[in-house]
Formats: sequence, C-alpha cells, structure tokens
Amino acid sequence: MTYCIGMRLNRGLIFMSDTRTNAGMDNISVFRKLVSWGKRGERSLTLLSAGNLATTQSTISLLDERSKAANERVPGLLEVPSMFQAARLVGGVLRDVIQAHAESGQKADSAFNATLILGGQIKGMPPRLFLIYPEGNFIEASLDTPFFQIGETKYGRPILVRAYDPDMSFEAALKLFMVSFDSTMKANLSVGLPLDYQVYDVDSLTTGQIHRVSVEDETFQAISQGWGEALRGALSSLPEPKLPT
Repeated sequence: MTYCIGMRLNRGLIFMSDTRTNAGMDNISVFRKLVSWGKRGERSLTLLSAGNLATTQSTISLLDERSKAANERVPGLLEVPSMFQAARLVGGVLRDVIQAHAESGQKADSAFNATLILGGQIKGMPPRLFLIYPEGNFIEASLDTPFFQIGETKYGRPILVRAYDPDMSFEAALKLFMVSFDSTMKANLSVGLPLDYQVYDVDSLTTGQIHRVSVEDETFQAISQGWGEALRGALSSLPEPKLPT
C-alpha cells in the first residue's frame, strides 16, 4: 500500500508521497511514486501513483515514451493543449495498461488496479489538480474539494480537513502533510519513510526539484514527537465526561 496527497493552494500546488511498497510484510522495498515532466516557461506536470507497482511503472514508462515520440496525431504530456487533455491522456494510458493485463489472461484484475493524482499548469491557464481512477475517468479539485488522497487515506484525512487553509504557505502545508503522514504511519505499517515532496509556484512554469524526507530527518522527527505531545495535552485539557450512576 502507499499514501499520497496532492493539494491546491492560492500559492500553487504541493505534492507528497511515501516510498514503501510491499508484497507481504517480509518483502518491503522503496520505490519513488512521484514523477514530473515539464518544459521551462511552458508547462509543469506532476504525477503521484498508488496501487499495483507493475501497473503504475508501466503507465509512467508509456507516458515517457509517448512524450519522446509525440506528434500532432498522438500528442504526449509535453504537447497536449490543456491540463484537462493531460488528464484524459493519463487516464487513457492507465486504463489501457489495466485492460492489457485482463486481455493477457491474468487473474484477479482488481489486483492490477492503480489510482493517480495529476497536477500542474500549462502556460496561459491556471494550475489544475485531478484524481484519476483505474477506469480512466477523473475528477478535478475545486474550492469544495481542494486536495486529493490516494492509497491509505483514512488515517491522515482528519487533520487535512480541519487544518487546510487555501492561504497557507508552502511551509505550513508541508508541516500539515508531515502530520498527516505521521498519523498514517502510526496506524498502518504499509506506509513508511522516506517521503518525497514537490512544490509548484503558480505561474512559475518550472518543474520544481523533488525533495526527500529521510528516516533521519530531524524536522520530521520533531514534528512527529511534538504532534503526539500536543494531542495528549489537548486530550487532558478536555472536560471529563460523567459516567451514569
């Protein structure tokens, strides 16, 4: 399993994913699940993936190949005219990869499913963020739904819902993401460090560097410890319920 978040802010977009993949508790590996494409001054796109690793890697490889061999008839991510068309392209490739498994006679089709988050900006248009389903269809983030989660989402969602502010800085959003991931990792061993993250400034049209939060990261450890202490303090400060006599 995995955990990924993509979020819209007034400043731009921010993404984070864990790197753990496992085929049983005795077979755990580290794989990057955050990738990006871009043309400086023209576009920047970031993709997060959760699900079957073979499916997500095949999808990313095909998107790479199409971008390198794109033409007017078959545009790639670096040629499509809008983020909507980029989401359609990614959804179509994902659907084709999953269908290829089924057509080859492999069993348990659901085991080959994957879900993706695509975000970015193309020159002349605002940043956009999409959640892409295994069937290839997708939905877009909005004022009412400003962030998407994929993978092991339930443990890290409450803090996002309570603390999200569209005007928050990237630093504040990164801290919020770290708390969300820490809560998830405390509850589910299939999500773990290191974490990858990327920020995109609106209208920069530059693909930002992907940064990694390692197991030894002092800031993450301080946030994890501080959040636990703050929760215990908040719980202690709440009024005691009265038991019926």
